[in-house]
Parts: sequence; structure tokens; C-alpha cells
Amino acid sequence: MPAPQLIWFRRDLRLADQAAVRAATAAGPVVALYVLDDETPAVDASLPAGWDQGWAMGAAQRWWLHHSLVSLDADLCARGGGLVLRRGRCAGIVPAVAAEIGAGAVHCLGHVERWARADEEAVAKRCLLHVHDGALLARPDSVRTGTGGRYRIFTPWWRRLREQMPPPRPEPAPETMTFVDGVASDRLDDWALLPTRPDWASGFRIWTPGEAGALARLEAFEDDVPAYDEARNLPSEEGTSRLSPHLAMGEISVRTVWHAVATHNAAEPYLRELGWRDFAANILDQFPDHGEVPGRDLFSRFPFRDDPESLRAWQQGRTGYPIVDAGMRQLWATGWMHNRVRMITASFLVKHLLIDWRHGERWFWDCLVDADLAANSLGWQWVMGSGVDSSPFNRVFAPVGQSAKFDAAPYIRHWVPELRALSDKAIHAPWENGGARGYPPPIVNHEFARARALDAYRRAR
Repeated sequence: MPAPQLIWFRRDLRLADQAAVRAATAAGPVVALYVLDDETPAVDASLPAGWDQGWAMGAAQRWWLHHSLVSLDADLCARGGGLVLRRGRCAGIVPAVAAEIGAGAVHCLGHVERWARADEEAVAKRCLLHVHDGALLARPDSVRTGTGGRYRIFTPWWRRLREQMPPPRPEPAPETMTFVDGVASDRLDDWALLPTRPDWASGFRIWTPGEAGALARLEAFEDDVPAYDEARNLPSEEGTSRLSPHLAMGEISVRTVWHAVATHNAAEPYLRELGWRDFAANILDQFPDHGEVPGRDLFSRFPFRDDPESLRAWQQGRTGYPIVDAGMRQLWATGWMHNRVRMITASFLVKHLLIDWRHGERWFWDCLVDADLAANSLGWQWVMGSGVDSSPFNRVFAPVGQSAKFDAAPYIRHWVPELRALSDKAIHAPWENGGARGYPPPIVNHEFARARALDAYRRAR
């Protein structure tokens, strides 16, 4: 009889196009395991105080995880098995469960985070581990320059990746699976991943976590692909795919999304966004500390301001700039924010308020259902100008101009109800029209803030 196989699920909570699932199922009876491991320390102990607390999953994504695990367990139960849950260090628990069932091998998908690589190395020392591809379009180290080097700039990297595309076609989920019985499991409810009182996640019900929800979201987006390039910049439109939380938790494979989208006209802009996700993994693979350490040395001495009051105003959506406040309130209410508005809110924090980008990165990490260390750190360092590939620091978004340019009036009315009575023209800068009852004035003047930011940059240089 074939030896049992252990499937180690991580941020890849699906059965379709899941190489670890297919390989394990083909080799013998399986145990499906998920380990909740909150030991994700920062890169080293030399980091400044406050940036060394590690990267345990944030509160919003824990909500998502709960529902995604319920969905995965149901899919496994439909095939005669179920999901085994354990909490603790992956490096110890995975080999222990493998020994418990007499596993011939452990199967998982590979991931680029430093702690994920460390866990893979630790598990491989104690049992036979097969690390399969499948989290990305291509392995980060497979996209090379003509001289064999690694890319740090997106555009040439994308051209080279495009030469390798399309990716292999996705594989269906196994129709049948044989399971090993009698393996002890934690109770999911005992992990307390969901909020109690107050239920700050009540607005998250707009989402449907799980593999079936991901496939439904992809199907709904396919009709919108031709309009994506224009609609994605309009916060008031449902112009984005909203697949990012499903991709972040691996409920759908990126190559499944690629092949579904690539058949449509004008697919290239969205395919490029999928490429940006891979590029973020490429950068994190090269610079494991990218979530904590600036990619450019001059930003290690940048004169950030210590301003807790302004930071709280930004977090709570009370800056007096409607487009910024709408985005921050959408984030808190739904666990997600429109991508154009993410750039505007991030730029406001680091350039208008001169607050360290890592404060914003940490807030997003805790509040986003699509939190992903590679994408999150790349985005924040891009806005800050501190990344290896980033926007110039002297590119300072004007919130009022951005709000008007991208027709954000309906978006603002939805998320900032204090301003609902204002006209489309007045709503972007209410202080210029006498303000609105209950809504604060701007916490900083745009012209003053821009000049202050550019002066701080000159001093850092």
C-alpha cells in the first residue's frame, strides 16, 4: 500500500491547479494540513525599534482566513476527507504530523517570504519535502537578464517575463481523493479569527472567501476586461477585478486568471497587473527585508515627522481631504481600497504629513483582506520613492486634482456622507465653499506640505 502523503496548505487554499494537491493525491492517501503560524519575525534584530515586530497575519485577513478554511474544509469533505488544523510553528508541527501519519513525503507550494523559505528549509531537514511551483506565473529566479542577472526595474522585467508567457494551462482539481482517517485537529472556532464585539468586520460581507467565491469573482470580471484599462482608475466605478484577496490567499491560481482574461480583447493592461504581482515577489526574493528597510540608502536618514495625531486622523479618514478620507473609510469598512486611491492615500501620508511609510504599510497590513508582503512593501516603497523601482519622491499627488481628474464625487458621497449635499465641483475641496457640517478642515495646506516635503528630500540627499 502506498505511504500516506501530507499536503501542507499555506497561502494556497484551493484544490484546482494546486500542484501539491495533485502530486500528493497521485502518490497515495493524503492528510490535508493547515498550520496557523504567527511566528513571522522581522529580518534581523538590527532593525529600528518598532519595525521588528514581525508579520503575523493582520486582523482583516484573519477574518478572511476563517471563511476560506471553512470553504476548503467543505471541498475536502465533499471528497470524503477534511482539513486538519494545528496552531504553532510550522517548522515543528509539519514534521510532527508527517511522523504521526508515517508520511512518505510532504507536499507544498513554494513562497518567497523569508519566513516561508526558512520553514521550507526546516521541514526539509526532518522529512522528505517536495516544494512545487504554482504561487506565481514564473519562478522569480527564472526571469533573467541576458547576462544572467536579476531585474530590479519592472518594464524590462515584464518584457522578459512576457517571452515566457502564456503560463501552462491550469489543472483541474482531483475528482477523487483518498484520505487518512483519525488525525487530531484543532477546532477552527477556538482560533478566534473572527471579531466579537464590536463586529468591525460587518462590512466584509461584500466578499465571498473561498475557491468557489474566487471562481465566481473571475467569471463576473471577464465581461469587464475590455473596459478595464480606463475603468480601473475611476473609484466610483466597479472597474477593477477585486480578485486580489482571492489571489493573496491562493484561492485561485494566477495562471487560471491569466488564461481566463487573455482570451478577451484589450487584455494586456490587466495581464500587466498580474505581472506586477510577480514582479513584487521578484523584488522580495532579492531583498527579503523590503518590508522594513528602504531600498535606497538616503531614505534611511530621511527626516520623518513624529506626529501621532496626524497619523490617527489619516487612519480614521479625518484629514479634511475628501478623496483621502473616503479611501481610508472604505479600507476600514470593507478591508479593501481602490488601487488609485491607495496611491493617493499613501502619498498623502508620506509626503503631505511626512510620516514614515512603514506606519502606513503596517496599517494596511492589518486592515487589508488582500494583504501581501511583497505587493504591500513594493507599493509603499514605490510611492515613497525609496524602492529599487519607484516613483520619484518629488512626484507629490495633489489630492484635490486627483479627485477631480478621476471623477471621485460619487465615491466620496458614499464614504463621506457629511459631504453628500455638495455638488460634483465643490465636493473635492469643501473648504473652498464654506465647508460642511461635521467635516473637518484640511489638517495641512497642500502647497505648504509639498514645499516641506521637497525641502526634507533635499536635506536627506
